[in-house]
Amino acid sequence: MASVSLSPPLCMLIIFFFFFFFPFSSSFTLNNNNNHSISFPLTLTKTHVSDSINNKKHRLRTLSSYNVKSSFKYSMALVVSLPIGTPPQLQQMVLDTGSQLSWIQCNPKQRTNIKTTSPSPSTSSFDPSLSSSFSLLPCTHPACKPRVPDFTLPTTCDQNRICHYSYFYADGTYAEGNLVREKLALSNSQSTPPLILGCATEEDSKDARGILGMNLGRLSFPSQAQITKFSYCVPTRQARSSSVTGSFYLGDNPDSSRFRYVDMLTFGQSQRMPNLDPLAFTVPLQGIRIGATKLNIPASVFKPDAGGSGQTMVDSGSEFTFLVDEAYSRVREEVVRLVGPRLKKGYVYGDAADMCFDGNAVEIGRLIGDMAFEFEKGVEIVIPKDRVLADVGGGVHCLGIGRSERLGAASNIIGSFHQQNLWVEFDLANRRLGFGEADCTRLAK
Repeated sequence: MASVSLSPPLCMLIIFFFFFFFPFSSSFTLNNNNNHSISFPLTLTKTHVSDSINNKKHRLRTLSSYNVKSSFKYSMALVVSLPIGTPPQLQQMVLDTGSQLSWIQCNPKQRTNIKTTSPSPSTSSFDPSLSSSFSLLPCTHPACKPRVPDFTLPTTCDQNRICHYSYFYADGTYAEGNLVREKLALSNSQSTPPLILGCATEEDSKDARGILGMNLGRLSFPSQAQITKFSYCVPTRQARSSSVTGSFYLGDNPDSSRFRYVDMLTFGQSQRMPNLDPLAFTVPLQGIRIGATKLNIPASVFKPDAGGSGQTMVDSGSEFTFLVDEAYSRVREEVVRLVGPRLKKGYVYGDAADMCFDGNAVEIGRLIGDMAFEFEKGVEIVIPKDRVLADVGGGVHCLGIGRSERLGAASNIIGSFHQQNLWVEFDLANRRLGFGEADCTRLAK
């Protein structure tokens, strides 16, 4: 899955989803006449949500009946509980703007009888035999024959002529199963048409959650469900083990009038490069500021070079932010200049982050100062000095930035840690991203 904290086994998963998961197509088509807004609850946590779920609270609502706002808990990963199937079964899926194919954990022996039309309590896996809208995807389906088979693990046809997929994470774990079609409930009376999903039947990861793929691919959830806009607001967390609440919307956001927008960078077929993910939400990052100091980083470092390296993307599935070596080195030089003697010597968190500290995080944060990611048109993501350090446990705090090339990536990735207290809106119809500062914890109440 693409939920990336820097603790194994999740620390490598974002690299897989950006660079190793097969895209079925680069085309992206949406129905621009779609104007409904929906909302449903998210659960953001590094542990599994309790099976005891209030069905009314976790039921999808339409704009007319629910003020397009719902709550989620956040500690490390963004996890939405979605009613899937007929009758619906609540499934936990990581909200991931860095991947395309949505998939759920499937277990045909999970339960034996369901006679209610309400979503059943959330479980670790989905039972296809209990859903009247479930169907397997045959090998003859176009989605089983990628037009651009440029990934190492394409789909295959199993012995029953069913479309089968399998993939390996960069840390060696794997997941595999069948491509299927299934409905997702959007309200008590409305559901999507059957969408193509992965139904994982084998996996050796300890994480039993699926993925809600939200990128620009034609098989992503927004593309298949014809959703042209979505947004989320990640609240600040006080400690790695604690949970706080935030908001997520599908459709129009009532706060969007105060958002500031940047245009997405898009790439045509002729621009395909080996290190480029054309389906990611690529943004025009221009620089990084620490305190009052604009770091000496050429803007070209944040844009794809001739081989695609240097792409900058916004990803809800990554916890930390990752920078290519040239940018990371400049950030580290400034941090060393400001608080070098306080660095935890010889310590590297998750094999990628070495700007870590023992001691008083508030005091160290004051010495570092505010941090800002600068985009075109004067748009910025500002991280206040009291939030520049992430609690990684054991009394250690890190800057929240890792060196992407140590994880095998050649891209800049803005993770959820640097999206806290910020509305992030993905306006797919207009090919732009919007940012708006907010007290995300307060908004979720």
